[in-house]
Formats: sequence, structure tokens, C-alpha cells
Amino acid sequence: MKTYDIKDLSLAPIGKLKIEWAGQQMPVLKKIQKRLQEKKLFKGLTIAACLHVTSETANLMIALKAGGAEVVICASNPLSTQDVVAASLVKDYGIPTFAIHGENNDLYNKHLEQALDFKPQVTLDDGGDLIHLLHTKRKDLMKNIIGSAEETTTGVIRLKAMEKDKALKVPVIAVNDSDTKHLFDNRYGTGQSTIDGIIRATNILLAGKNFVIAGYGWCSRGIASRAKGMGANVIVTEVDNVRALEAAMDGFRVMKMVSAAKIGDIIVSATGDKGVISMDIIRILKDGAILANSGHFDVEIDMAGLKKAAKSKRTLRNSLEEYVLKNGKKVYILGEGRLVNLAAAEGHPAEVMDMSFANQALAIKYFLENRGKLENKVYVLPKKLDQEVASLKLQAMGISIDRLTKEQKKYLSSWDEGTK
Repeated sequence: MKTYDIKDLSLAPIGKLKIEWAGQQMPVLKKIQKRLQEKKLFKGLTIAACLHVTSETANLMIALKAGGAEVVICASNPLSTQDVVAASLVKDYGIPTFAIHGENNDLYNKHLEQALDFKPQVTLDDGGDLIHLLHTKRKDLMKNIIGSAEETTTGVIRLKAMEKDKALKVPVIAVNDSDTKHLFDNRYGTGQSTIDGIIRATNILLAGKNFVIAGYGWCSRGIASRAKGMGANVIVTEVDNVRALEAAMDGFRVMKMVSAAKIGDIIVSATGDKGVISMDIIRILKDGAILANSGHFDVEIDMAGLKKAAKSKRTLRNSLEEYVLKNGKKVYILGEGRLVNLAAAEGHPAEVMDMSFANQALAIKYFLENRGKLENKVYVLPKKLDQEVASLKLQAMGISIDRLTKEQKKYLSSWDEGTK
């Protein structure tokens, strides 16, 4: 059985340095790795991960292997793979890796299959592709599966739909729904890395630009706050009344996309849904508008429609393509309409992935501790584990917080004390 498919093993020395640097920014994961390693809690377990092959993810794989697991990883996005990291995972850490930056869809799907060929008991997903494959083409492996952990909002939406349709055949932990994941990874990680991707791809000034963001979930909030901090005029589009109201009271203009598209200099979609920036919207964009996607799948911008409608296309810079429509209007696409923070930059900073991947490791531990007890549903990790991750992070940051006194705890748990 093939143990890796990567671009070039000779890139490993550069990748190892990147992995080591990221590891220095991930103290929570390191503490959990030490616990796993001391007791070999994952001994005999095979884990297949479909995640972004970055230096941060590499540290998760190393931690799981240190805990005794056999691990294998494939990419969860064709453009998010860091080839230097993939090389180091294979050469320096002996971790089977199937990921090449820029791989086409056929190779991407082949890599998914190759990861599952290791017959895992636990899968880690970033978008739900492994779990989907298990439920369709690789049903023969379902009997081995203890559970699956999902990293993203998009993947959780997909899995909850499967649960609703009674199609889900394994228990799943929605790691994304842990507070120490989505409140930090989604907001601060996506916010910073999306802006990073846009600037790397374009080198434009954000100050003074009309910056349109589709959606106002945690990812979009992070993007909005960072864009505002750099002087952009932020406009939010929404379909949810409460979120639209929140955006308005956070100081942002709220408009329909059909109105925002006419004045937007930069438009970013981060909703987890398809067709957000449709051809109807693209046709009314101002000349020279820049489009980017920060949702997991490349379905938020109608790239197929744009390619069909364009009379010409050329690449101006890395991750920046110019499309000229038949009326002469120019539209600029970042990262081929894929995740701009990973396609055009390096993804989330290690400090926030530290907590996200700590949750992934704890999810696997939770599966083992509750093996055979969980139904085929989407679960959230217990709040005490959220608190544990947050506590470890605060310790690493040198921050101490207050504790409730016995009297305060009693007061909060009683109902018979009021005005005296």
C-alpha cells in the first residue's frame, strides 16, 4: 500500500522548520500531547485526517502519533496544502501523507480514498469529505469507525443534515461548536488570515475601500472587525434578522447584496452556502471589483458561470486572476474562488489553531472513553473540556482569573435569596 503522495521529499528541511515554529505557538496542544504520550492513550488506534496540510495541522498529527496512534492525513482543500510541510511529515515524522498543492479534483478524491485505505477507527474532517466517502463509496469500512470529529461550520451543517435525514451512521463530534474553537479560530483566525490572503494576493490598500462581507456568523464578524480596523468601510449582507441587527448595532452598514454589489470594491463571502455571489450579482458589480471566498467549499462564488461569461482571463499575480466580461467590465478573483486565507496565505495563526486542535485531540479521547455508548448523532464536547482548554490557554498566556467563593457559588445555585 502506498504510504505517501506529495510534491517533493527534498522540501522537508524547510517544512520541518515551519512545523517547529508553529509548535512553539501551540502550548495547549503540547500539554495535551504530553498527557497522551505518557499513557499512550491512543495505542492501537488508526486515525485518518482530512485537514488542511499546514504547519499547525502537522503539530496535531505529531501529537496524535506521540499518543500511540497510527495516523494518516490527506488534504481537505486542493490549494491549502503546504508542500514543504507535507514533505516533512513524511520524511521527518514518518506520517503517511497524501496532499499536493494545486492537485486537481480527481487526485484530491484519490487521496481521500488512499487515506481510508488505512482502515481508520476514527476520522477527522474539515468539511465532511471523509465521512461522506465512508457513507457512499467506502461503506465496507463503516464497521471499523468509532466516531468522527468535524472541524468546520460547513462540515457541521452537512453532518446535521445527514442526521436529520437519518443518513448518519456513526457518532460525530462537532469540534467547531466548542466555544474554544469557533469563538477564537473562526473569529480571530479567519478574520486575520482572510485579510492576510487578500493583501498578499493584491497588495491593495484597504483604508477607504467599500468592503462587503456576505454573512455575519463568527467568521464574518472576525473579517468585519479586521477590515474596519484597517480603515475599510464595511458593509454586511445577511439573510438572518437577528444577525443583521447585530451587524447594524456593531456599527456596520447592512444592505441587500444586490445593492452592496454595485458599490463594493472588495466582496468576501463567508456563509457556508452556495451561490451567494451569483452571476446576477457579478453582472452588476462595479468595474474592477475584487471577489474572495472564505467559506470552506468553492461554491459561494459562481465560478462556472463567470468562466462561461468571460471573454478573457489572465493571471496577474499569485492567486489573482482577471476576468473580462463581454461588456468590457473587469472582475478580479482571489485564490480561484477557494478559501482565500489558505489559497493565498497560510491559514490561521498557530495560536488559535492551538485551541482548535486541542479540541480535536480531546474529541478522540472522548470517543474512546465512550466507545459503544454514543448514538449516530452530532455531539458537542462537554463544557468542562471547553473550560479545560481555556484554562490551559490562559496559563500559557500568563493570565490569572478570579474564583468564586463558597458563598458566591451557593448564592448562584439558590433561589430563595433576593432583596433583603
